[in-house]
Amino acid sequence: MKSLRQILMVGLGLLMALGSLAGCKQETAPSAQQDPQAVAKQAAKDPLAAWQPQFDPSGAEYTYILSNVDHPAIEGIAVGYHIRDKVWQRSGGRLYVDFRPMGQLGGEKDVIKKLKLGAVQGMLCSSVAAVNVADRLGVVNLPFVVDSFEKLETFRRSPELFDDFRRAAVAQGILAVDFTGYGTYGWATKEPVRTLEEARRVNFRVAQAPVNIDSYKAWGLKFTVMPWPDVSQALQTGVVTGLDHTPIVCSITKKFNFANNFTRLDYAQGLYIHLLNKRWLEGLPADLQAILLQTIEEESAKARTLTRDQQQRELAAARSRGVQIFQLAPADRQQLIELSEPVYDSWAEKIGQGYLQRVRRALADR
Repeated sequence: MKSLRQILMVGLGLLMALGSLAGCKQETAPSAQQDPQAVAKQAAKDPLAAWQPQFDPSGAEYTYILSNVDHPAIEGIAVGYHIRDKVWQRSGGRLYVDFRPMGQLGGEKDVIKKLKLGAVQGMLCSSVAAVNVADRLGVVNLPFVVDSFEKLETFRRSPELFDDFRRAAVAQGILAVDFTGYGTYGWATKEPVRTLEEARRVNFRVAQAPVNIDSYKAWGLKFTVMPWPDVSQALQTGVVTGLDHTPIVCSITKKFNFANNFTRLDYAQGLYIHLLNKRWLEGLPADLQAILLQTIEEESAKARTLTRDQQQRELAAARSRGVQIFQLAPADRQQLIELSEPVYDSWAEKIGQGYLQRVRRALADR
């Protein structure tokens, strides 16, 4: 028979074990009344926590690694997760789209190299960087060519225009299967810019992209080529006094904190071009190829619609925070279009004279 001391020790051990289990439950399943600051801290530790799959992907026969450098708060990036979930459902768990946003796999130039090698199978590549893959992909970055949501849809839905774009990098083993977006480009500035004359006083940050650089040279505007991570500090310190980007990105990344004016120039659509390793795609069973491509097409179309709505929401949100929104005077915008002719001439040689003419002609009256 056990002693009283042994019985008491066993009982104490059980109480401690139950207490420990209760504590674990509270930590792993916080109540709805948990401190909001604690929830915010948890989200800051893992900003992608809300995007984790609601299924176990470990049993998938095939995995499609899809990279991007930006945050899924942008609708054109969140599409990666929507593709993931729908492909998983349609394939019966055979194909897992392993979406890696926020630069988890490196910067865009690094990922492009991995994509060509097949180490990464897919990439939502920004349109400003896509020209490093193939010159023809730069057609969407030319000023005042694909400069509205309507023109973008016309371009995408026209086989005559999109098929040549889709196969622009096929010689490198890459297909441009579709695209989403992040809005229309304009100017976030520290001082109001309503006219071209006022724009000439601004030092604009532009992306490390040849089309953008050529455009600003042709327009005769002052600019500084700068990596994206340096932009916030450069705006704060006055190294640059303006930013060439879209209202969605300026709002979500809080650039309006340092440049609280935005001029709607709408000279190009910012895109995420869905690049895919051709050899890997052709190695999939035919039914999975069809599922993946169909899902990418459907979800990309939805994302473009959501992007249009998101741009209006972010502009309204910016106004509510005191950001002044301007529209460049029509005469000044027309002057920029005319100044862009040397850009069209120089890039026609790279893109293809006939192709560029077809694109401009098809979109001219849209």
